[in-house]
Amino acid sequence: MNGFDLDTYNEQARNGPCFICSMLADVPGYEHRIVLDDGVHVAFLDRYPTLPGKVLVAPRAHVEDAIGGFTEEQYLALQLVVHRVATALAATVPTERLYVLSLGSQQGNAHVHWHVAALPPGVPYEQQQFHALMTEGAGVLPDDPEESERLAAQLRARLHQPAQEDAVLPAARPSPAEETA
Repeated sequence: MNGFDLDTYNEQARNGPCFICSMLADVPGYEHRIVLDDGVHVAFLDRYPTLPGKVLVAPRAHVEDAIGGFTEEQYLALQLVVHRVATALAATVPTERLYVLSLGSQQGNAHVHWHVAALPPGVPYEQQQFHALMTEGAGVLPDDPEESERLAAQLRARLHQPAQEDAVLPAARPSPAEETA
């Protein structure tokens, strides 16, 4: 697992300082490659990715309730950032499907954040979904600082471009039941 120690990680997540607040305060040991910072939200490469280019998106403010910690307007603004980051990620790395989820709890990694991960094409079904996201199953990808910085630069460039207001959604495909009807 690339020298990743799950027990040490869990101890730090549960008993250490908030990793997002520490990153934003430039605390040594909490550095991440930031790809977007709009003053209200921040997006950065996961230090322990299980999938190439995995990004975390969070409010800069320390919020611990994924729904109740936001007004509707704040929540929707954060989800717009999640959408922009996911769109940029899918345009940067080969993607069969995007995974977007919020993890953490009051017991560890309490600062609300969304995981945005691109499942590469060709991953066997048994290794997809939660299996692809869990360090216990997929393992942490090898640390390659040059590749991480290249990826971060590509994401920054894509995210620096204005959001496309007129983006067209792909046509909906019929469900298998509709196809046989």
